[in-house]
Amino acid sequence: MSDIITLNVSDSDKGARIDKFISDNVEELTRSAVQGLMEKGKILVCGKSVSKNYKLRDGDTVEVEIPEPEPMDALPEDIPLDIVYEDSDLLVVNKPKGMVVHPAHGNHSGTLVNALLHHCGDSLSGINGVIRPGIVHRIDKNTSGLLIVAKNDAAHLHLAEQIKVHSFTREYEAVASGYFKETEGIIDAPIGRHKTDRKKMCVTTENSRNAVTHYSVIRQYGGYAHVRLRLETGRTHQIRVHLAYIGHPVLGDDVYGKAYKGIEGQCLHARKIGFIHPTTGEYMEFTSELPDYFVSILNKLEKM
Repeated sequence: MSDIITLNVSDSDKGARIDKFISDNVEELTRSAVQGLMEKGKILVCGKSVSKNYKLRDGDTVEVEIPEPEPMDALPEDIPLDIVYEDSDLLVVNKPKGMVVHPAHGNHSGTLVNALLHHCGDSLSGINGVIRPGIVHRIDKNTSGLLIVAKNDAAHLHLAEQIKVHSFTREYEAVASGYFKETEGIIDAPIGRHKTDRKKMCVTTENSRNAVTHYSVIRQYGGYAHVRLRLETGRTHQIRVHLAYIGHPVLGDDVYGKAYKGIEGQCLHARKIGFIHPTTGEYMEFTSELPDYFVSILNKLEKM
């Protein structure tokens, strides 16, 4: 089944070519891919087909029909898993830093899904298709920590609903840059696709979704801080975008901040996860120890 993405044109987008506007706002589409969809009548402006050099007008509504992706097999691989909990409905996995969650172009193997297929066989939910079996939510490649995996569709739907209504506990710890004047607070700022760099997200009111992050400083180390963060929503790169937005990018984040010698990517760990079990109705909560790379950075900051 195809996905329909609706984009609203604001005054700042007025006059832009439609192919560039769509490729800037839809991550998986290049300008040439957009033009191909237009030739097939898959893109409408206010309900009508337009040419690829159409210039946007303020108030236009753009509908993009994205066809199902070409099938790509995910194959089982014997990769060690750090399983925190497992029963017949679900697993809680502690994902290492550097592991991609599911196969994609450029990452066909070595992912968490490849490891899960080897461990679980056919016992994974099929709701997100063959490339993302069992995956209820994701964490970034260079973020470590806890992730829940559904073994059947009923469990998947139950867990996904908890995420939707914000009853799912997701708590992270990070090392952030800068001195926090406020030791705790709430970042309530909508997140959407970056206009010029479509691989990035940003705080914006255009084609965005609400995003809320709660933070508290565990300890300040001069120009850095050990911070606890709780997600109320779960947007792509939410913590990284929100901390950068308030002037405290995650240490090592080479997308929203700057790289840090000695670690690959951001110092961010999914520390705690809590949910209502889909079968028993019992609230369950799991905590992961801080990984070695994170402890090493804290020790280094301690000596500064």
